[in-house]
Amino acid sequence: MRIGVLGTGNMADALATHWVRAGHEVIIGGRDAHKATRLATRIGGSAKPAGLRAAAESGQVVLAALPFGAGADVARDLHAALEGKVLLDCSNPVGRGFRLLTEGGPSAARRLAAAAPGAHVVKAFNLCHEDVWRMRPPVFDGRPLAVPVCGDDETALVRVRELVRDVGCDPVAGGGLERAGLLEATAALFIALWVGEGADAQAIAPPLAYAAGPSHQATPAGAGTPVGRDRGQTS
Repeated sequence: MRIGVLGTGNMADALATHWVRAGHEVIIGGRDAHKATRLATRIGGSAKPAGLRAAAESGQVVLAALPFGAGADVARDLHAALEGKVLLDCSNPVGRGFRLLTEGGPSAARRLAAAAPGAHVVKAFNLCHEDVWRMRPPVFDGRPLAVPVCGDDETALVRVRELVRDVGCDPVAGGGLERAGLLEATAALFIALWVGEGADAQAIAPPLAYAAGPSHQATPAGAGTPVGRDRGQTS
């Protein structure tokens, strides 16, 4: 797959490194040619430096590894080059005091979609610090990290799921792009818990078996409710 990367920061570095190792052709695009060259050289392999427009034009998938404030402006400038492309958004619109900067308005992903209406925007890779994405692979207690993916175009989702697997993670269906704001709000909450409170954000969710309440747990063999009797039914 040909992947254009918009940006030369930590997320660009972490994700592009995995994708080069997986055999993809990666073009690192930056406003600063020196930074793009330095990052492409550090990643090695198929990674090559370019300007932002050349990176957008080259990729079947284009990663917008840009700060929230810059992403929509860059997408607007490059909207013609992004026509028909998968535009992957990993940004987190989180400001001082762990405040969600998009509160009351469109998500960062929806703003990208409005700026480049011909692109197929997908939201993913926004829930973890870049050092987690640098892991080879991100596996905890023997279980690969799960990555929610939100988007409206099935072909775009297929490509992004492949890229998630190439990082060593398991893609999880997060719904359409209208749910990207929920991912961004989740990131704001998790960052506030992890960084602001020093709390274990994983501990706020029960095991999957309890997600719908203990009464929905699988019943041990031989001790079940008679077949055909619904929960709450008494006769």
